[in-house]
Amino acid sequence: MNIPKLPLGDWIEALERWLEDHLDPLFDMIRFIIGSMTDAFYAGLAAVPAVVIMILISLIAWKIVNLRLALFAFAGLALIHNLNLWQPSMQSLALVLTASLLSIALGIPIGIACARSNALQHAVMPLLDFMQTMPAFVYLLPAVSFFSLGVVPGVIASVIFAIPPTIRLTNLGIRQVPQDLVEAADAFGSTPLQKLVKLQMPIALPTIMAGINQTIMLSLSMVVIASMIGAQGVGAYVYRAVTQAKTGVGFEAGIAIVIIAILLDRLTQGAVKRKKS
Repeated sequence: MNIPKLPLGDWIEALERWLEDHLDPLFDMIRFIIGSMTDAFYAGLAAVPAVVIMILISLIAWKIVNLRLALFAFAGLALIHNLNLWQPSMQSLALVLTASLLSIALGIPIGIACARSNALQHAVMPLLDFMQTMPAFVYLLPAVSFFSLGVVPGVIASVIFAIPPTIRLTNLGIRQVPQDLVEAADAFGSTPLQKLVKLQMPIALPTIMAGINQTIMLSLSMVVIASMIGAQGVGAYVYRAVTQAKTGVGFEAGIAIVIIAILLDRLTQGAVKRKKS
């Protein structure tokens, strides 16, 4: 006996049409906010001379990590500039910064709420598993339907793909705070907000920062995928190189992404180590 196929795809498309018909003003507002954020980040990066950004990032790397990373930062950014990929790299960095900021702004409160409620944690964790295992390309379809082509759906897809580590590790970090310290704070009459701000968050901060590091890396991994729906940046160079079989162009753009990824990873890891020490 043949079992009829569930019309799951039809149900999802019907839900998509209903959302488009009833929540279009909300999508327009989200499109405006995210587009404005990305444009502001890029305008700020583009307004500063490249050499100033190179020196500034190198000094930050020296301060947070060590001199070796500072030298790598200056040499790597200089190579990006020499390859004429500075502007698209700044466009990609603006997308990553926007997606990471939104992921952190949403993920930390959700993680805190999960740490305070076992029921909410049990409801959210399977959803996070789904978000992390679903192929990232699938997120592009509803993002394009709701937000058209361009950088905004790329940011939305990046947030969905990158937010789980921040939620998970915020929840984990707060739950790992020693119970005797929590009981001592309760004994001294601390309010839930005081206990969170003065005890739980400072102790959990290294774990939370580790989640933020993973979120930033996942956001950067979406740069090339986002270029498939019109997001500009160095990812678009990689995508065009793949479609046109231009190995040299793709390798140059890939090197730029690798340099940015190493810098973001080492800087955030360095910040975590400084917090632990």
